[in-house]
Amino acid sequence: MKLSVMLMQLASGMMVSIEIFLVTLLFALPLGLLVCFGRMSKNPVLRTIVSAYISVMRGTPLMLQMMVVYFGPYFIFGIRISMGYRLIAVFISFAINYAAYFAEIYRGGIESMPVGQYEAAQILGYSKVQTFFRIIFPQVVKRILPSMTNEIITLIKDTSLSYVVAVAEMFTLAKQIASSQTTMMPFIIAAVFYYVFNLLVAVVMQRVEKALNYYH
Repeated sequence: MKLSVMLMQLASGMMVSIEIFLVTLLFALPLGLLVCFGRMSKNPVLRTIVSAYISVMRGTPLMLQMMVVYFGPYFIFGIRISMGYRLIAVFISFAINYAAYFAEIYRGGIESMPVGQYEAAQILGYSKVQTFFRIIFPQVVKRILPSMTNEIITLIKDTSLSYVVAVAEMFTLAKQIASSQTTMMPFIIAAVFYYVFNLLVAVVMQRVEKALNYYH
């Protein structure tokens, strides 16, 4: 197989990997914030349920969670699943998994804020919602960016786990090509793709972090 053809095939797989990455961030970031609120709720029932959810998501492999989400509708409810559900199952699995991790990062950032910030906002007449989104949350974002960057980079590499439900992302295609052509070149190209993508994300996050550095 010509190198150009191999590159085109792997590039199509990379687009699927990028799609999984972007959709996961789109849903997991806001969902993680909601989960964080539940985790910090004063309602003991809600807090227990959310804590259990986080524990399960963090304590079981993402690969297993994908299999449950994909095969669950059929084996539990008897619902027939279509081929198109494969990618949807991946989106759901990644979103609920990473939301749990993001929730704990959010919680750490929120709990690190001095109580004086809340008291000052209350004196100025801010409501709880205004206090959080106008004063607390912007500072939390700045504090949690390094941890978020690590999780986002991990997410890029975790997209390769989609092969479990036969989603043809880049790593799956690399394995197929390497097996049929008996060559290591697809894995080398895939490694370069992953590295460049991770590097771009790291550079973007670093610039965002510098932009939010109020002390310089």
